[in-house]
Amino acid sequence: MKPNGTAIRVIRRACNVSLRQLATRAGLDRSFISRIERGESGASERSLREIAAALEVPVAAINREEMS
Repeated sequence: MKPNGTAIRVIRRACNVSLRQLATRAGLDRSFISRIERGESGASERSLREIAAALEVPVAAINREEMS
């Protein structure tokens, strides 16, 4: 799956959460989350659920198409 990396970054920054903090909360690698935010990597459904839970948002908030 290709999540909306921009949405993840915007939500993460709005919550004042660093990449390192998000990675720790989600149990994922910091560089992996960074690649997702930059649109260089997709993510499994499980990873998306972990990121969404760590940001305390629904998966739909980070799994929508990029706005053109």
